[in-house]
Amino acid sequence: MTERYDGVSFEDRMATVQFSVADTAHIVVDGDKCQGCTTKACVSVCPAKLFVPLSSGGVLFNYEQCFECGSCYVVCNEAGAISWSYPEGGKGVVLRHG
Repeated sequence: MTERYDGVSFEDRMATVQFSVADTAHIVVDGDKCQGCTTKACVSVCPAKLFVPLSSGGVLFNYEQCFECGSCYVVCNEAGAISWSYPEGGKGVVLRHG
């Protein structure tokens, strides 16, 4: 079942978002530090679903469609596992209205 908010599906809302992808990632995940994490909170908190748990205990992350909300950085319980900053040069998420 597709979740709907105000009658609009998540997929339809995502279609209104554009990304100007920077060459350098604004979020860096240290997979070695993720190995000891038991909660993988970044996986469940990311609204764009960009974190994927790996069977090895690590996490796979893709920054290209990040909303820049910072939630992953806030909930991470492994010190230094996630380094987060705004994308350089005006790159990143571009929200359209309409």
